[in-house]
Amino acid sequence: MIEGLEKFIGIQSEWETACDAVEPGAVRRFTQAIMDDDDAYAPKAATRFGAPVAPPLYPMMMFRRPHGAPDPLRIHGNDPDFDGLGQSSSLTRGLPEIEPLAGYALLNGGTEVELFRYARHGETIRMRSRYADITEKETSKGPIVLVTTESEFATPDGEVLLRARRTLIRRKPK
Repeated sequence: MIEGLEKFIGIQSEWETACDAVEPGAVRRFTQAIMDDDDAYAPKAATRFGAPVAPPLYPMMMFRRPHGAPDPLRIHGNDPDFDGLGQSSSLTRGLPEIEPLAGYALLNGGTEVELFRYARHGETIRMRSRYADITEKETSKGPIVLVTTESEFATPDGEVLLRARRTLIRRKPK
């Protein structure tokens, strides 16, 4: 058993607002990247959603480095121990690093998404995350730690758009 993991369960980040609102040009580029040209995403769409919307997972991609913010790769470029893992993922932003797992390799164990409503063009999106569970398991390849985070994406008035539950697999390097 790794000591100190349980104290991280339940830790929650503060609400963070995406650096940009849902913007039609960014939605267009996103829909082109995912190859989904549904008319509901077009800026002048008269859709069953009442307004043009973004694809279901778009809010998860809105939390990027704002213009003028330092580039983490430039900051850590000369650090031979920097592995790029940091807290760059939108689903772990604002959460503290789990110190007992420092130096552990990371593998994506999957994401489950619960969609409540599409984000509309022009809307501002907020997000907060929490460590929902941390479990240690023994596998045929050795011990692993499963870190489960839950992130909620909402409008400023609190209307939840989607919830994402992500599992990260952490393994001590050999």
